[in-house]
Amino acid sequence: MTHLLIAVGVFIAAHAIPAYRPVRDGLVRALGEVPYVVLYTVVSLGLASWVGYAYLEAPFVELWPFRPWQRWLPLLVMPVSCILLVAGLSAPNPFSVGAGSKRWDPARPGIVAVTRHPVMWGFVLWSGAHMLPNGDAASLVLFGLLTGLGLAGPASLDAKRRAKMGEDEWRRQVAEISGKTLAGLGGIGWARVLGGLLLYGALLHFHGPVIGVSPLPH
Repeated sequence: MTHLLIAVGVFIAAHAIPAYRPVRDGLVRALGEVPYVVLYTVVSLGLASWVGYAYLEAPFVELWPFRPWQRWLPLLVMPVSCILLVAGLSAPNPFSVGAGSKRWDPARPGIVAVTRHPVMWGFVLWSGAHMLPNGDAASLVLFGLLTGLGLAGPASLDAKRRAKMGEDEWRRQVAEISGKTLAGLGGIGWARVLGGLLLYGALLHFHGPVIGVSPLPH
């Protein structure tokens, strides 16, 4: 567990320290915006791989017993998570992770009217739903970390976008999409819903061969 805890601690620090605006601004000035983003992405992927390796190497310490019915939680939650991820990554979004603000139309906000941070909430649903059927200490550390980061993400992204847009512009754009939740659900688009369901099917298919455990009840 020591290896996993160290990896998780470094992963958190690598995300928390640059989130402090004076540090981030200093790094951007020193490196430039694009090199900073590239470096941050590479480091994040490397640290995520380290956490994954440490998780696989961690000993199994049971915290609660597995019950077959627990498989149903991720099975029911993951379709929503996958749709949020696909819709969030492919839709224009000036507020969060996604396809950027190009072609953004506040009159047709789509998934952004449902939540400004669909990708973050997709990860929260994914990681949170996997805690119950994985009742060991290493899984709780891993999925708890991902859930915590996902829950902290929206507030952090809001602060960054508010600072970039300016308070008045931020409030104006948020006001433009408020109260459009139902229209946003209808505006997600069948292609994105289908893409999310295809992603869900692929995860079901490859979960057993890749992870080593079938997610399906048996």
